[in-house]
Amino acid sequence: MTSHSMFRRRQRRGRAWLQPCHKGQYEVRALAPEVDYVRLRSNWRGLYYGMGSKSFSVVLWAVVLFMALSARAGEVIDRIVATVNGHILLQSDWEDSLRYEAFIAGRPLDRVTAEDRKSALDRLIDQELLREQIRASDAQHASDEEVTKRIQEIRKQYPGAEAEQGWRAALAPYGLTEDGLRKRVAMQLDLTRLVDARLRPTVNIDSKSIESYYNQELLPQLRQSGETDVPLAEVAPRIKELLTQKKMNQLLISWLQSLRAGSEIRSNALSPDSGGWAQ
Repeated sequence: MTSHSMFRRRQRRGRAWLQPCHKGQYEVRALAPEVDYVRLRSNWRGLYYGMGSKSFSVVLWAVVLFMALSARAGEVIDRIVATVNGHILLQSDWEDSLRYEAFIAGRPLDRVTAEDRKSALDRLIDQELLREQIRASDAQHASDEEVTKRIQEIRKQYPGAEAEQGWRAALAPYGLTEDGLRKRVAMQLDLTRLVDARLRPTVNIDSKSIESYYNQELLPQLRQSGETDVPLAEVAPRIKELLTQKKMNQLLISWLQSLRAGSEIRSNALSPDSGGWAQ
């Protein structure tokens, strides 16, 4: 995490805990663990007797060392910005989403506005609602080939990104890695597939709607730009898909509103206060 303001220290011992902070938010803190060796040995008595005391001691100290290294005293790991049906959304999730969206749009991070950040959090909540639908279904996940194809399309947006060095240089300002980007792209493809499978069968675009768009929208645009008219038959499939997408967007808004109405959503975050571009 790039922010220094998110990392505060407080000398205390115990397990991970929620610490209230400003604006009614909560921070997830990791505290130096107190290890009850007697209880630990008691709970692992079967392992203790099965391995012998010397071998068990090695395992025990390895566990203790791991716990100590993974939770430094009083360090703020992350901050909760929202919960969706009990599922926690962290500030790091929010910031990662902002960086990904800015990268896909080719927008510098220092030009991300407060309204952009608020909208990104709303979309993050919507995405979690849709992920719940995926988990509750037998939806097929995006294949590696599909993810790779989408990433190749993204690379074409950035000059010089055909080469690996240029690609890494394009990712670096956004704090993104190839693996992280692949995970984001895979999730977006999964969500797109879910929405398409649910909503597309409900959309019916008739020939009258296609002809109306052609005469009232497409032809005036072509003539205004000085281009030659194209026959309706040539562009009808593309017009149909365009109108289908517009209708699906309307249906998606209604579906998300319904999902929100039936869910328990809590969000106290107003803007990421992690410093730098996100302030």
